[in-house]
Order: sequence, then C-alpha cells, then structure tokens
Amino acid sequence: MKSSNELRTMLRAIDHKSYPSYRSLAGEYRFGTYVLVIDHVQGDPFASPSALHLEISWKQSGFPEELRDQDCKRIALQDHLTRLFFSQTERFSFRAKGSGKSGLISISRCGQEVLERSACEISRDTITVRFHVGFPAFGRTIDAGGLEKILFDFLPKAAEKSFFAKNLDRKSLQAAVWLAEDQTELRRRMRERNVVAFVANGSILPRKSGVSDQPMKDSIPFISPKTMEQSFVLPHHGEIRGMAVPAGITLIVGGGYHGKSTLLSALQMGVYDHVAGDGREFVLADETAVKLRAEEGRSIRNTDISMFINDLPNGKNTKSFSTPDASGSTSQAAGVLEGIEAGSRLFLIDEDTSATNFMVRDDFMQQVISREKEPITPFLERAGDLYEKAGVSTILVAGSSGAFFYIADHIIQMDCYKPVEITERVKALCKEHQAPETQAPGFAVPSFAKVYAAGKSENAKVKTFGRDSFSIDRETVDLRYVEQMADFEQTSALAYLTRYALEQLADGRKTLRQLAAELQKRMETKGWDGLTGSYVPCGLAKPRIQEIFAALDRYRG
Repeated sequence: MKSSNELRTMLRAIDHKSYPSYRSLAGEYRFGTYVLVIDHVQGDPFASPSALHLEISWKQSGFPEELRDQDCKRIALQDHLTRLFFSQTERFSFRAKGSGKSGLISISRCGQEVLERSACEISRDTITVRFHVGFPAFGRTIDAGGLEKILFDFLPKAAEKSFFAKNLDRKSLQAAVWLAEDQTELRRRMRERNVVAFVANGSILPRKSGVSDQPMKDSIPFISPKTMEQSFVLPHHGEIRGMAVPAGITLIVGGGYHGKSTLLSALQMGVYDHVAGDGREFVLADETAVKLRAEEGRSIRNTDISMFINDLPNGKNTKSFSTPDASGSTSQAAGVLEGIEAGSRLFLIDEDTSATNFMVRDDFMQQVISREKEPITPFLERAGDLYEKAGVSTILVAGSSGAFFYIADHIIQMDCYKPVEITERVKALCKEHQAPETQAPGFAVPSFAKVYAAGKSENAKVKTFGRDSFSIDRETVDLRYVEQMADFEQTSALAYLTRYALEQLADGRKTLRQLAAELQKRMETKGWDGLTGSYVPCGLAKPRIQEIFAALDRYRG
C-alpha cells in the first residue's frame, strides 16, 4: 500500500499528459484516518466516472456497537451515512473546469425507502464507502491540479463529516437507528397477531406528484376505523395505534378519487422501511407481499397456470405454459403462481390494472357462455382457496363488481381519504341478492419444478436502463410492471444477480426456487463481493427475494 504523499507525487508527474495516463493511479493509498482505493479509472473524460472507495476502520470511526448489533440497525446506519456523504458532495461540490465529466463526484442518492446499498457497507472491522469521481481533464489532457483538489482537499473534509461519530449529530443518528428498530419490532408483532398490513394513525399516504415520492403537503392524515384499530407498544416510539388488516380477503372500495389506490400504493411500498418525515414510517405490509397486475406481452416460461386457465381450444398445455407474448389473463395467472413460488403471503391487487376476464365473470355472462366453453377460472373463485389452502391473503381494490363482497372477510370504504369499515352493512345487503357461482374445480398448489437450462458463457455484458429494465448481452429483462421496485439501483443489482445465476448456478438440474435461494444465501454470506466481477461498484441496492424471482421469471433466454 502506498502513502498519500506517493499518490500526490504520481499525480503531479502525469500532469498534462494524455488522459489514459490516469490509469497508473489505480491502487491503494493510506490517508491517515482511512484508506483510499482507486478501483477503476475511466478511459476518457466523457466515459462513466472512475470508481473509488474508502476503507475506514470501524474502531477508528468511533461509532458505538449498539448502532449495528442488529441487521436492521446496521442497514439504517449505512443508509444514514450514505445520505450524509451525499449531502457533503452537494455542499462541497467541486466541478473542475474541463471536459466531459471532469470533477463530478457522486454517491447513491437515497430515496424515501431504507435500502441496503453497495454505496456504504459495514462489516465487522470496516466501513467501506463506494463512490464515483470524474477525473478532470482539459480536452483529453490530464488536469492533475483538479484531481489533487478533490482527493486532498474535498474528500478528507467530506469523510470526516460523514463517517466519524465525533463529528456527527448523535441525536439524528440515534433516531434513524431507533426508527429502524421500531419498524422491525412492529413487523414481528404483526406476524404474532396474524396481521398482514398496518397503517398508523396520522400517516400521510398521498405523494407530492407523479415524479416525486415526497409526502404531499396539506394531505388528510389517515385515521383508522375504530373497528379495525389495534395498538402496539414499540421499544422507542412507545404506543402506536392504527388500522390492522388481518390475514384473509380484504376489499378496499369507494368512489373514484377517494383514496383507494393511494392506500394500496402505500401498502405495496410498505414492504420497505421508510425514513423519518416520509409520512409512511409505520405503514407496513407483510414483507413478502406482491403487487399483481396484468402484463400484456411479457414472457412466460414453463409455468403451471392450470389453477386458473385450462382446456385451451388449441390444446396447449397449461401445466407447463410458455409464451413470448402473454395476454392480460395469462400474465396475471402466471403472476399469482410465481408469487406463491417466491414465498408470498399477501397479494395486492387493483382492479384498474387487472385483466377483467381473469378477475371475475358475472352470472349473465356465465349464462351466455357456459362454463364448459370458458377456459378461465376467475380469481374470484380462487381467492378463498388461496388463503385457506395456500396461506396467501389478498387485499383488493374493487370498483366495478360487487361479486367480491361475497368472499370478503373485511370491507373498507375510502370516503374522501377517510377509511370506514362497512363489512357488516355490506354482508347484510348480500343476503338480499343472489350470490355469484364460485364452484371452481379442485385446488392444488403446483410442485414448482421449473428448471433453468445450463448456464451461459462467462463475462456476459450487463446494462441497466433506469428502473424499468436491464440486459444481459442481447437479452432484455422488462421490469416495468414489477411495481414494488423502489430504486433503479435494485434493477442494477438484479442484472448482476441474474447474470451470476445464469453463469455460475444454472446447470439444467436446479429449480428456480433453488437458484433464488442460492442467490439470496450468497448475498447474505458474501455481500456484494463475487457478484459483479473485478470490483464492487457504487450503485447497487439489495432487492427482495420476490424481485429476484420476478427477474428470473422474465428472462427470455
């Protein structure tokens, strides 16, 4: 390992040389309170910025052990430190005068959710901080003075104010960790009471706009109906009260623009913890919850959808169904089975984004088109079995069909963003009307023996296209309708995880469940190392096991 003085000497020696001479700087350098590692140097000032990381001794950082003695605390601490360093890059932003990305300094920009990211990783002995720097240039000539300012002036100040406990606000640091501990404890107690979702009184559910996930100002705070209100006592927050949704089938109904989809959207992101001030800090859903929707045009490979679709006129086998261009109903049927395969205990569904013929068939339609001529068994007829026999609850936003009232355990009406439980009143009305036929053929959960073919050649090229998709060589994986992705960095991580599964794990014998389990285990035991190649880049965020399944299921190759 070289010293910082040696780096300064090397840097001055290449001043005004051609840009590729920067590559001689790759390596490790001791900077007193931390080690600076230059992992990868961009080949051109217009290329993606260079990758660097800091290694800071946990002992020297001065943080007490109590801030990381649980996974939830460690992840919250990592998130908090990443946000601090990001604010430093904005406050001390230095952009050298030069070409391309000269002087650009960047680390992950965290959103409202608390995610485990490659940007900051806390191990037993070390805090590792990964970021990018655009090495400065004039044209394609090295500007050593500009990089010297970044590495010897800006970076030491930013590190001191972000990663050393003595320089940080202890109260805000403790508050972030305590909030994570409370959220984890609330999830545990929800499981004990068989509650699949919880919305605390006073929560702010609407978001600022379609392009901002910040809470909307002057929103109506959520207040639970008394009939569904429960209280929990948390270690730091103390008593908290709110709407507890029990396991089973729950309907959310109401007029248009009264808050039905807003409530469901909050619940679908309740699989993640949120930062203080978000308004949804204690809006939690079962962490395995999956939002289901129709995805016309998606790829389906060897999936048993016979629970919902059978006896197709073309004789196609629905016990091992494949198509490169799914319809709305076949895609949603596949989504249900893939969700069960991924271990989901809760489905979230909005009628507005569902295939109508998959969800329900009314009595008149059944009289016109007999059951023998209809290959689709609608979700209406399967929801009860999904809960009773497979242990999967459903929260459904319904607005057009009253048939769901007959199978619901709980019915919530959203009235001007205020929830009212109307279960008893609706059940009384149901007695005055004829119940729809729900005589579905026998229910059986498939064996889930889907097997991935033997792996691809190694070192496939990976690209990420925002939050919506990634590619491995020429194969694109479309994730537009996987709605619970919180950050494009999760998409980037899924690209590497999928590539690793294809290159290192798929052997023609392992099932999809085995592949996903091995990927999750590797993430838990090895971290980011080994998934990405020669070095771990900044810009990855850990996805849930449900999103790992979603990526593998949508890979067309």
